[in-house]
Amino acid sequence: MRTSEPTDKLSPAQRVTRGIEAALARGVRPWTKPWRDERSFEPLALPRRANGKCYRGINVLALWAGAAEAGYQSPYWFTFKQALALGAQVRKGERGSFVIFYKELKPDDETPTDKSDRASMRRILRGYVVFNRAQIEGLIDPRFDPPTPTPPPPPDDLALRFAKVPAAVRFGGSRAFYSPSADTIQLPLKPAFLDHTQFYATLAHELGHWTRHPSRLARDFGQKRFGDAGYALEELTAELCAAFVGSVIGLPGEHIEDHAAYIGDWLKALKDNPSAFLTAAAEAQRAADYLLRLMGEAPASEAPED
Repeated sequence: MRTSEPTDKLSPAQRVTRGIEAALARGVRPWTKPWRDERSFEPLALPRRANGKCYRGINVLALWAGAAEAGYQSPYWFTFKQALALGAQVRKGERGSFVIFYKELKPDDETPTDKSDRASMRRILRGYVVFNRAQIEGLIDPRFDPPTPTPPPPPDDLALRFAKVPAAVRFGGSRAFYSPSADTIQLPLKPAFLDHTQFYATLAHELGHWTRHPSRLARDFGQKRFGDAGYALEELTAELCAAFVGSVIGLPGEHIEDHAAYIGDWLKALKDNPSAFLTAAAEAQRAADYLLRLMGEAPASEAPED
């Protein structure tokens, strides 16, 4: 998010989540596309570095939020130095978007040490600013142009991918949910969905919940009852997981269940603990990677920090 407010007193976690928080405060989930292009099908693309490597986790959300706010179409983001190395430059007056990474440091002097000395190292959150392709002038390389709109993936292709995930799915009723006690997913019949992409986007969401089972990723946010903070963070994790999976295989981020009611809970989680979103995004990335591997898709890997 590009604002004029001072950032010197904000932690890296607060800086990377403030654009997400601002979008949620407007009632917008930055991991969904709130419109449909009548001419084509165009799911959200994963943000990419100048070298083509995808961002992951919370950085994806932060850059999706920045792109949505400014209307950027290109998924590519650059540092000042990367733009200069390509014979281009950041346009004067542009404000960038903040992303984070973890640096491994010695606990005594916080100096980077040999990665072979794992026992004495700790992870420190750091960050830097990047700029979208639309904020760069003098860049003529067509690799960084907005992607060409593509048609939705055929139903048969999606069916083959999801058939590789060994989840028990039952059909009927008007709700979509995952039952941890029975370890089953319940979905409405396919005709209840607007189209096949909505059906599989909803299934991806429930499969995100499915990964929480102790026999899989054993994820537990400490939920004690329906609607508490742990429940809201689990819903956020499943939403983000579906968005991450969808951005790889070509699915919309929205689904049949309207979870806009959780926005207030997510804003409260951000206010109470800015790291809560980092945790949920990291868990969502783990869940998405798990599902993509089952589907035979290689999860996107992120390059080291610049």
